[in-house]
Amino acid sequence: MRVTWSAGPQLSFRLDPEDEITGKASDEHPIKLAINSCTIGGVPEDAHPDLYAVAAWTVVAPWTRRRITFDRAISAELAEALHDGWGIEAGPVGAERRRPGARLAISYSGGADSVAAATMYPQAPFVHFRRVNHPRVPNRWPHYRSDVLAELAARTGRELSVVTSDLEYTLAEPRPGYPEHHAVVAGALLLADRLDLGGLGFGYEMGSRWLGGGRYLWRFTPDNPMWAPHGRWGRLFAAAGVHIVLPVGGVSEAVTMRLALGSPLREQVRWCLRGTGGPCRVCGKCLYKELIQAAVERRPLDTPVTRDSPVARKWLKKPPYGGQEMIQYGLARVPGIEDTVFGPVLDYFDVTEESTSWLEHCYPPALGEIPERWRAEAASFVEANVGLMTEDEVRRVETWGT
Repeated sequence: MRVTWSAGPQLSFRLDPEDEITGKASDEHPIKLAINSCTIGGVPEDAHPDLYAVAAWTVVAPWTRRRITFDRAISAELAEALHDGWGIEAGPVGAERRRPGARLAISYSGGADSVAAATMYPQAPFVHFRRVNHPRVPNRWPHYRSDVLAELAARTGRELSVVTSDLEYTLAEPRPGYPEHHAVVAGALLLADRLDLGGLGFGYEMGSRWLGGGRYLWRFTPDNPMWAPHGRWGRLFAAAGVHIVLPVGGVSEAVTMRLALGSPLREQVRWCLRGTGGPCRVCGKCLYKELIQAAVERRPLDTPVTRDSPVARKWLKKPPYGGQEMIQYGLARVPGIEDTVFGPVLDYFDVTEESTSWLEHCYPPALGEIPERWRAEAASFVEANVGLMTEDEVRRVETWGT
């Protein structure tokens, strides 16, 4: 793989003979390459070369097989992280390593998990990724309202940097999206020097960090390659002086929902990418989040989705499900759940409020993964607003899926 950055900045990449246009992201999701260029707007063009390298790697990693050649020298430490994590030979080598900055920024999407993470660090600036159209690739996902999300982010009153990019159009299959989950911060990486960043906070919660991520693994995954600080992505970001930080990595989506709805940012919470004046209420994500919100608020489910709706089909199949721990949480708490779209799911689970109460507390090892500079603030917030798991509850996490 050969990578070039030009004015824009624009990323262009050329596959080597051993590279392929089909590949898999770090979560094993199969993807296919559509086009070998993208732009990232709203960022400076003088970032440290290691930041350019990691930003590029978030895009090209799935299709790179043996080596990557950048258009500027990188540090030996970054080259080592790429080799140790992916077996990739990277170069040229010759730059001084980037030292971590002093600040933590939140990769802000506006969803409940992201808002909860932001609530834990009220002084942290936001970096918001906004998809824009590609000049040569048709938009096959016109219902995605990135403009609405950007407008809501601007209303938060927080220090905000908006990054615009068409990098999601590099995918031909399955649809426009991030080649790697980490590509959402490609622009934030290029802003790291300007914002003096030493860490980027993501809104990934316990299900994503510790319980396998929801799509392909449904078991306790302490060595999660995407989000563990000792995983390959964690080591790569650290080598570039920008640590991956998961402020809500030890709590469930029930907790992030409660924190988000109780935060000063409540009016800006939006997890649906389809609606304009509010969530569309009929997509699969709206149905899932409505279950969680109804459980947190101890009220009946409020959704127009029926058992005949296409988005309900996966809940009518046998488990396991992505986000299964939250399905169980909702089944145990939503009044009249047996008469809703989720009613048939009750046949597969024997759940009570007591058996799912572990999902209301924080898994302590997650706090230990937060870099020391920002750990005390998170720990203090958790102690005051969430509470730590008991030994029995910790065991529930660590035996999940077995």
